[in-house]
Amino acid sequence: MVVDVVVGVIVAVLLLTAVVGGLSLRVVQQFQRGVVFRFGRVRDEVRAPGLVALMPVADRLRRVNVQIVTLPIPAQEGITRDNVTVRVDAVVYFRVVDPVKAIVNVQDYNFAISQVAQTSLRSIIGKSELDDLLANREPINQGLELMIDSPALGWGIEIDRVEIKDVALPEAMKRSMSRQAEAERERRARIITADGEYQASARLSEAAAVMSETPAALQLRLLQTVVEVAAEKNSTLVLPFPVELLRFLDSAAETHRRGAAQQGGTAQRGGTGEDTGEVAAEAEEPTLPGMEQLELPPLEEVLDRAPLDPPERSGGGREREEDGT
Repeated sequence: MVVDVVVGVIVAVLLLTAVVGGLSLRVVQQFQRGVVFRFGRVRDEVRAPGLVALMPVADRLRRVNVQIVTLPIPAQEGITRDNVTVRVDAVVYFRVVDPVKAIVNVQDYNFAISQVAQTSLRSIIGKSELDDLLANREPINQGLELMIDSPALGWGIEIDRVEIKDVALPEAMKRSMSRQAEAERERRARIITADGEYQASARLSEAAAVMSETPAALQLRLLQTVVEVAAEKNSTLVLPFPVELLRFLDSAAETHRRGAAQQGGTAQRGGTGEDTGEVAAEAEEPTLPGMEQLELPPLEEVLDRAPLDPPERSGGGREREEDGT
């Protein structure tokens, strides 16, 4: 009986030791920190990862995760500064840096951070313009992070980063923006085309100046154009007509018209002018040796004379006739 009693006592002691050990020993993971409450009062010492010994019945351990937490912010609808209704959702990355404050100062720090992030997101939407939300998000992310980080510091939480995920626009606004983008693309295309034409015209003017100095170059260029047109299997050959030839024909026609006009003006003059011209032409003819030089009567005398009257000769002529007689 003594042996049985001793064995029972030993077993009881072992069971009691096991129970006490189970109540006083805890394991803290590497990504956790332990906060100990002794009779409801928090201990200043934060327990590190590993095996933690506690006072049975008096101590209670709270484990706090110190990993970076990814908290999505539900989509918030708001009106931007340029009066456009949008829906914006974001994501917050944060972690606990002071486990004691995170446990003592706030009841549920995850829920608190979520609510602050939603409020800050609606506030930042009203202060921003649509173009900034779409293309210039970095300053908005920094401003949103600062707004969330201000109350989170008192909770022992550090905001790692905040990013806007998506901006949902109304369908009418999407169509308007697409039309604006198309118009901008078309404007740029027209400017590029005009610039290309300007540069091409400058090069063509330089080439024309070079060809004007050497006329054969223009003919070679014409033949090259004919070769390019006739390279394909075409039944029709397009032969360019030189512009210089047209100008030559035009100038020749203008010269012909001027000559015809001058001849018509000469023909309209009186017969007197023609006789006078003939007399002047006869007077300008050279005299040959051995020929008699007759003196012509004045024109007024010839006109006043009757048709049947014999012509009168000059004095030198009469003397010659008398001598001959």
